[in-house]
Amino acid sequence: MSKFRMAVSGLSASAALIVALAVGEGYVGEAMIPTKDDRPTVGFGSTFKTDGTPVKMGDRTDPVRALMTLHAHLSREERAFRASLPDVALTQGEYDLYMDFVYQYGAATWSSSSMRRALMTGDYRAACDALLRYRFAAGFDCSTPGNRRCPGVWTRQQERHAKCLAEQGA
Repeated sequence: MSKFRMAVSGLSASAALIVALAVGEGYVGEAMIPTKDDRPTVGFGSTFKTDGTPVKMGDRTDPVRALMTLHAHLSREERAFRASLPDVALTQGEYDLYMDFVYQYGAATWSSSSMRRALMTGDYRAACDALLRYRFAAGFDCSTPGNRRCPGVWTRQQERHAKCLAEQGA
């Protein structure tokens, strides 16, 4: 099956991505720290409230508000993501997996990433492989065998990498 690429400016986050983010992040009604030395998160992994203020320990939400916050956060990041890839074409699958990355790491990290640079030159495989460079949490290498501190960080990157390769037909 061939994958159709179109200009990033004509794509948007799919409903499948929003559901996958909600399921993958998991819901918590009261702020918590997901990994050592991380920022407090609430709802579906949100580190900021819809008004832009950081989440603090003790903050609470409900599932509906959490979903609204996820969507608001994704919409903000999506504008920056699209602007960072002028004249680049992606499949919907590529768009969603890179937006998943941006949701976790932020548009600033994305903008300076080797993934973005590879996409700008049309090297889709190199962009996929660059996903595996993002395996650290607070300076700790989450790909370390037996890691109990942040295994989800590495697992998530491996899943993104596999999806990305599948989009290339690999």
